[in-house]
Amino acid sequence: MDVSQKNKELIAEFYTAFQAGDAAKMGSLYADQASFEDPAFGQLQAAEARAMWSMLVERSKGQLNIDFSDVRGTDIGGSAHWEAKYPFGETGRKVHNKIDAHFEIKDGKIIKHVDRFNFWKWSSMALGLPGMLLGFTPIIKNGVRKNVHQLLKKYMEKQKS
Repeated sequence: MDVSQKNKELIAEFYTAFQAGDAAKMGSLYADQASFEDPAFGQLQAAEARAMWSMLVERSKGQLNIDFSDVRGTDIGGSAHWEAKYPFGETGRKVHNKIDAHFEIKDGKIIKHVDRFNFWKWSSMALGLPGMLLGFTPIIKNGVRKNVHQLLKKYMEKQKS
């Protein structure tokens, strides 16, 4: 099997684990020096990314629906489209986020994972009127990022104890 096919299978394995709520499996597919980035969390290192997936799966309480498609592998990584449907934790508002993911893979592990989505559309669904009116501004984006980083930090501290 060539490298691009192996990379495609690794990406499919990642999202299959996500669908099953298996954050430990997802985290195991990251290299120790991996990085993750998306519009809500910004840049995270491997331990933070592993904790993020675990926190998101745990906080969803089984109400997270993940679908993925268009998985592609290349010699250096690959890509996929995925969609998440869930009630947003703080508001309970229904979110249907559409995400394009890009991966760099080395030695059978993810070394870079970048998710891209329309932050304004996400914030409009998740936050309602404030997100709709101000979701394109740094005020909302920075506020969301600050909140999710605080949640992630507390979650990681709780996991250590």
